[in-house]
Amino acid sequence: MKELGHKSVIRAKKYKSFKGDIGKATENVLNRDFNATKPHQKWATDVTEFNVKGSKLYLSPIIDLFNGEIISYNLSTSPNYQQILDMLNKAFKRRKKDKATDIETILHSDQGWQYRLQRYQNKLMDNNIKQSMSRKGNCLDNAIIENFFGVLKSELFYLKKYNSILELTQEIKQYIKYYNNERIRINLNGMSPVEYRAHYIKKIA
Repeated sequence: MKELGHKSVIRAKKYKSFKGDIGKATENVLNRDFNATKPHQKWATDVTEFNVKGSKLYLSPIIDLFNGEIISYNLSTSPNYQQILDMLNKAFKRRKKDKATDIETILHSDQGWQYRLQRYQNKLMDNNIKQSMSRKGNCLDNAIIENFFGVLKSELFYLKKYNSILELTQEIKQYIKYYNNERIRINLNGMSPVEYRAHYIKKIA
């Protein structure tokens, strides 16, 4: 690699949202069972951090484990509860649009402070969402969303020097649109997440 002038891209240390025992943690309901047989059956979420010339940007998405689609996300310059609330509201709106509100959706996360807040947990209960949390310090319990962050950073963030948070924000939005609609996956039979969901809906109609 040295002779050819190649360099490996090292993933930066992950943003950690755990700040101690701020609220009650829930059990690991998902228990690494990442298979979902229909849309909105199992979701996963987390927050990741980007650093651009000393300024930070935080991405908080929800991924549907059925097809790996990012069904909702929020980009913010600070990791606050409003970011999480906005993401949840978008996800609930999408779930209602897809007529899946009768499903008891599992939403899995780590033990970050945002997910231990009583108002967050009440919001989930009010919308028929069953909360699930990874065991402390075990990132493999939330491997699906961690993998998405890794792909996003490897295919976008690490390949370019960004001049501003605004520039990065715009490109992340474009990337998520591409990821959902165009990026094919072997485990989805060579379809993109959106194509796979459309194929499933057509099959059961």
